[in-house]
Amino acid sequence: MRVRDKVAIVTGASGGLGAEIAKALSREGAHVVALAGRNLEAAERVAEEITAGGGRAVAGSIDVTSPVSVEEVIEGIHKEFGRIDILINNAGIRHDNFLIRMTDPQWEEVIETNLTGVFSLIRSVGKRMFRQRSGRIINISSVAGVLGNAGQCNYSASKAGVIGLTKAAARELAMRQVTVNAIAPGFIDIGMTSELSSEIREKLVGGVPLGRAGSAKDVAEACLFLASDEACYITGQVLCVDGGLAM
Repeated sequence: MRVRDKVAIVTGASGGLGAEIAKALSREGAHVVALAGRNLEAAERVAEEITAGGGRAVAGSIDVTSPVSVEEVIEGIHKEFGRIDILINNAGIRHDNFLIRMTDPQWEEVIETNLTGVFSLIRSVGKRMFRQRSGRIINISSVAGVLGNAGQCNYSASKAGVIGLTKAAARELAMRQVTVNAIAPGFIDIGMTSELSSEIREKLVGGVPLGRAGSAKDVAEACLFLASDEACYITGQVLCVDGGLAM
């Protein structure tokens, strides 16, 4: 029970990756707050599945692109539980297009959700962790933010920004024993990758040294480690869960 009785927030908990992270934290004893944007019903199903299995979880709605919404939701969670121990910034979107065809809205919506949303959540949760002198913040980046990816200038830029934000926040919050790390998943066979054609999937897997796609569980286990006391001396790092893709 590596995170027993910790209060853990997971954004993007309606999706396959967020749901798996929420379940992993619950299995190890955390009280999970599963937050979603447009798909609150899916997050509620995740919370119901956790509680049906004997865990503790509640679901809620949040608009990560709105600093007002973020502060209201975080304040409500803090009032209800009295503390926030773990924040998993997993919410993210994609609007893929080639650079010369990309529209301003495609660029802006991805940056606002994937980068500015993470900033707003770190700012809101971070000040509470700063006061309580403890906390774990884990941001879900991507190997696209490490390597870049054709057709994903907006997504790659947002995820690279998350890495820079992670390192800067880690330096600022370290004095109060709050750690901030990022996980950069590679080709994970769930969620955003499910729409890819078999030809593209085979090509992507062919570039992975371990020879297979990753799973949501692979990422969730990495989150669990960074959220636990075992990782108390790790901060400002980017852990690539990618089968060696970014080596």
